[in-house]
Parts: sequence; C-alpha cells; structure tokens
Amino acid sequence: MFTGLVEGMGTVEKFSRQGPGARLTVNVGSVCPGLPLGSSLAVNGCCLTVVEQQGKLLGFDLGPETLQRTNLGRLSPGDRVNLERPLRMGDPVGGHLVTGHVDALAEVVQRQDQQQWSVCWFAFPPQLQAHIVPKGCVALDGVSLTVVEVRPGRFSVMLIPHTLAITTLGLRQVGDVVNLETDLLAKYVQAQLSVLTQSTARAPS
Repeated sequence: MFTGLVEGMGTVEKFSRQGPGARLTVNVGSVCPGLPLGSSLAVNGCCLTVVEQQGKLLGFDLGPETLQRTNLGRLSPGDRVNLERPLRMGDPVGGHLVTGHVDALAEVVQRQDQQQWSVCWFAFPPQLQAHIVPKGCVALDGVSLTVVEVRPGRFSVMLIPHTLAITTLGLRQVGDVVNLETDLLAKYVQAQLSVLTQSTARAPS
C-alpha cells in the first residue's frame, strides 16, 4: 500500500524483453538505494518487486499484464520514473490510499501552463467513469491528485509547482500516457452496488 506521495525520480538504466515479460532496471539514485530482494517499490505508480539489487540499480520483472496495462513497457534507457516506497503501519497518509495496481492508461489531451502551475486534462476508458468524481482522488503515474472537473471520458487536475518539479508529470505533454489508478473506495462501492442491483433483479416479485 502507498500514499501517492512520490519520494523522487529514478532513471531507467535498462529495459530488455524476456519471453512474455521484460526486465526493468532503474537507477534509484538517493531515493531508496540498497532495497533488499523481495521488497516492493512503486514505479510510476505500479507496485513492483525487487528481483535484482546492485547498489543504486534495482531490477524488476514485468509480466504480460503489467506490460499491457501500464506505461512501463514503453520505457527506454534515460527515461525518468516516479518512485515511492510502501506505506508502513503508523505512517501518516498524506495523500490517499494507493494500492499500486494500475487500472488503465490515461492520455494527456490538454495542458494549460499558467506560470509555474499547470492544468492538465486526461482522457480515460469509459468503464472507469463511475470511479472519478470532482474533488475525489486519483493516482497518475503514482502521484496522488485531487480531481478538479469531470466530463464524459475525461477529467482535469491542477498541478502545483512542487509536483511539476519533483515528478514525471512536469515532463508530460499532450499525447503522452500515464498510469491511472482510481480511488479504492469507489471501486468497492461500485462492486457492492452491482451485487445489490443483481440481487434485486433476481428477487421474486
């Protein structure tokens, strides 16, 4: 479990296909060097397991589902990625509860820079519409953000100067895709409502 408060950016050192999956090697710099094997780390908001460790270089195996659902399969050496270590029991939740399980890709469709601030609009798959509400939470490339406005198939967020400076969102331009994780509570509410609706439909009149 994570909070969506990115600790810093790492740099892709190597990306190599291996059978149906791939091996991703990231130079984490001073963010979290020396994480032991088996540790979890959110990379662009995707929870990954450390399978190789050489000082500041951490290796991760990416399965077919990860390559299909996230933007990690599009990475190349030199690309920057957001990094966050898991939440520990007792830590403050400064953002919101983020699982590190990416729901889909969202595309930047508009970016309005206002001096050191930016308003960005993202297009997302229609099946996630019920999970995204104004003033609700989303994680974009692992960054916890508050939704400003929602329209059919798209939503906007306001990016403050700090977020633009220390995360990959400052580098995103129209046409880029980011990893989208919707609010965990919204998923459970929708699931329960679906069960209730089905039960009511099957009940004898």
